[in-house]
Amino acid sequence: MDKIKKIFRWTIGIIIVAAIGVFLFLNYASYSSGYRVGTPIKLSKKGMVIKTWEGEMNIGGLTSSDEGVIPTSWQFSIHGSDKDVIENLNAAIENGNRVKLFYKEKYVRFFWQGDTKYFVYEVESVGNK
Repeated sequence: MDKIKKIFRWTIGIIIVAAIGVFLFLNYASYSSGYRVGTPIKLSKKGMVIKTWEGEMNIGGLTSSDEGVIPTSWQFSIHGSDKDVIENLNAAIENGNRVKLFYKEKYVRFFWQGDTKYFVYEVESVGNK
């Protein structure tokens, strides 16, 4: 009986360690990274209990829908600790400047991180309107 308990404890321990490893990988690893250029049009802090920063950028071009032709936009999230990114985006929105947003795409989106899998970590101005 003691041998079965020992095997059971080891099995549970391995499952817990593996689950923690998978969670840490999905939380910190990036699927892809890159940048997009456009004019930011929205930045908001959302959420009832857990607040996240969400943004939208017009990346140019047009797409057709049942409502007619509409501009193409890209939605992204920002970690709340990236104060410089938030300040730079607010300034770009106020001035109508085009920016280059550097992002990392995550494998999964956890509800406490944001509404999208795209997390912007750097903003670079590319000129005025």
